[in-house]
Amino acid sequence: MTTLILPTVRALAHRRMALIALHANSSLSVRLKRYNHHMSIVRTLEAQGGAQ
Repeated sequence: MTTLILPTVRALAHRRMALIALHANSSLSVRLKRYNHHMSIVRTLEAQGGAQ
């Protein structure tokens, strides 16, 4: 059961970090790079079946 919950929690955390990255006090290119980085992690976790 832990193996299913951990990737789900990680995906949720990275999704939140992606949204926070968009609102950071940085240049647009830096914000977009951070957003894309976190969302790629979310997509990887979801592809592994961690998040439904």
